[in-house]
Amino acid sequence: MTSTVAPGEQELHDVLPRPNGDELARQEFVKSLKYHLSTRIAPGIRDTYEKRLAPAFAARTGRAPANRREVRDLMAREPYYRTWSALERTSQEMLWRSVQVSIERQWPDLMAAAAKASRGLGSLTLDPTLEIPAYVAAVDIHLMPGGYHTEARPDDVAAGALYDRGVYVYANGRMGPRNSDLAETAAAWLKEAHPDFAPRRILDLGCTVGHGTLAWVDAFPHAEVYGIDVGAPVLRYAHARAESLGRRVHYSQQNAECTNFPDGHFDLVVSQQFVHETSRRALTRILREARRLLAPGGVMLHAETPPYTNLPPFDEFMFDWDARNNNEPFWTASKEIDVVAELQRAGFTRDSIVEAWPVSHYSTTQSKPKRVFKGGEVGGGWRWYVFGARRSEQRDE
Repeated sequence: MTSTVAPGEQELHDVLPRPNGDELARQEFVKSLKYHLSTRIAPGIRDTYEKRLAPAFAARTGRAPANRREVRDLMAREPYYRTWSALERTSQEMLWRSVQVSIERQWPDLMAAAAKASRGLGSLTLDPTLEIPAYVAAVDIHLMPGGYHTEARPDDVAAGALYDRGVYVYANGRMGPRNSDLAETAAAWLKEAHPDFAPRRILDLGCTVGHGTLAWVDAFPHAEVYGIDVGAPVLRYAHARAESLGRRVHYSQQNAECTNFPDGHFDLVVSQQFVHETSRRALTRILREARRLLAPGGVMLHAETPPYTNLPPFDEFMFDWDARNNNEPFWTASKEIDVVAELQRAGFTRDSIVEAWPVSHYSTTQSKPKRVFKGGEVGGGWRWYVFGARRSEQRDE
């Protein structure tokens, strides 16, 4: 099919679930509820804290709350915060249900569409013997039912469809029509920081349905692009989606801790929103594996939400909500990583390491994005954090 993007809507492709009228109304309600909670209700939490709870704490102790844990102790008994938190959790559960009902109605059609989508552009290699890591299988990350790996039928793609549409509803479309804002931001930053960099091969770690992967295809159209993930259903969906949109990507089911690619095979290794869904022990192995895969002069780049560095205790507390309420068990640890130390442990030199934030990029259209790399609000887009390193030109460093 020819891809189409209606103003303010998700881009259509062959395997995107199409909601009927009732299903769309349900999804739009969830979007509106989430927007209301974030713009009209959540600001009152800060007011409650700053005008009542923090002054009372200072009157008792002679000081302000020192960290997010002390803020949490204050807020835990506060009815306003408890009400917002309960509604926020409920809205997340409603989000997935609103998309699930649409997928269940179209399930056989989506699988048939995925089977027919191939144009022979890229490839898909699955490994039914691959062991799903415990940090993926033990919990449904961000409450998505079944996570990224669960298959209810042979050749299932439901997890991919749920993630693709669910992310769009969750973000209220602010990630762009392809949910690709984060990768587009990282690619734009990389091009500005290294204008002469021209990778021949790119690897996207934890690619899920390829939201970021396709952005890297567009950013470097002459490169061979690969995406890996441990979940078979999201990879089937990613392959069908890429083929439908006319993008060449080679997807394979692999664990990023230990891949089957040869040493120095890639000039660019990337990830988007991958680090905070990975255990700390696994992350150490993943960074070392990424370094092994980099060719001389190659770049590794990870894009995430910003760390807790220099945040006031109240802001830390609010950002930490996902760790305790949204099935994000590695969220907090990922925001407190000593990036320099972690990358040095992986074998990168101190002078090769880079961190940049806030970086922003809001795609009002696919052809004319607005980019800001030095702060400032951009048309409703989010701010991101980019970190990584460049491999020495010498392989035997």
